[in-house]
Amino acid sequence: MTLINPPLLTHGGTHAARAFRMMVRDLARGSQGVTEGNDLKVSQQATPGAGVRVGDGSGVIRGTAWGQGSYTQYNVGDATVPIAPTGATARSDLLVLRVEDPEYEGTRNPETDEIGFFHAVSNVSATATAPPSGMTAIPLARIDIPANTSVITNSMIKELRQIANPRRDRRLYTAFPSAASTLGYSDNKWHVWPTAARWNIPVPSWATSAKIVTTITGLALRRADVFALMRNVLGGTTGQHIAIDDDQGTGTRRNTVVVADALAVPAALRGTSVPVYTETYMYKSETGDLVVDGATTFICDVEFTEGVV
Repeated sequence: MTLINPPLLTHGGTHAARAFRMMVRDLARGSQGVTEGNDLKVSQQATPGAGVRVGDGSGVIRGTAWGQGSYTQYNVGDATVPIAPTGATARSDLLVLRVEDPEYEGTRNPETDEIGFFHAVSNVSATATAPPSGMTAIPLARIDIPANTSVITNSMIKELRQIANPRRDRRLYTAFPSAASTLGYSDNKWHVWPTAARWNIPVPSWATSAKIVTTITGLALRRADVFALMRNVLGGTTGQHIAIDDDQGTGTRRNTVVVADALAVPAALRGTSVPVYTETYMYKSETGDLVVDGATTFICDVEFTEGVV
């Protein structure tokens, strides 16, 4: 097979359905999954029963055959999917959004039958995360059902959705101390310091995780040995601390410190502006000081990423 002609949207041309599906594939960069973090979420029914509900949303489903392209499908309102009860043994079912295009598989008629539909693949492995080979579908959830059970609850539903093309937002912030600031031999407590290493940043409404890398160059250590901890804070959520452990005596020396974290973004922070800053803990076991001044620079690299919710 050679080039498919005419190119899509050529005036006067006749285009095969797969040409449009290939356009969907190209625009989705070959990825498949739900469109946004809360799309097609699977949960128990309002009154738990022998089935589950799938919420609003849309997704991209990549065909299993080369040249098949990708399909788009969307759901409005809650769709109910029945789940068969178990007998004397437990069972796992895989809930997928499936496309059965008769050009490639099955015998459904697009004029009368549902070509895209929610489908429970029954009796899969208890660790299954992907549809059976050859099935054009995206996984939404695995339902692990105990023995002798007919009522499905949220505790049985294992989240499997993935976003086809997660959104990302990365920004770089800098700061410079306007005056020298010293954090000296202290009280074995955390302090918001250096105060100049603070930024008020917008959190995207879709963000579920954040990577924060704060770099402090030209951090001065003076007077004696220093033993301290430093950590990032995102709107009250604290990261993992790093240690500043110095045994070089009484002379002034300057170091570069990097504090990096991957933090979950709480729902309450999404769509708001929050402070990002550093905190420092000075141990009494060493008596040196930490100083930032005109020779110090702060760089904060923040990347938010979208995930399923």
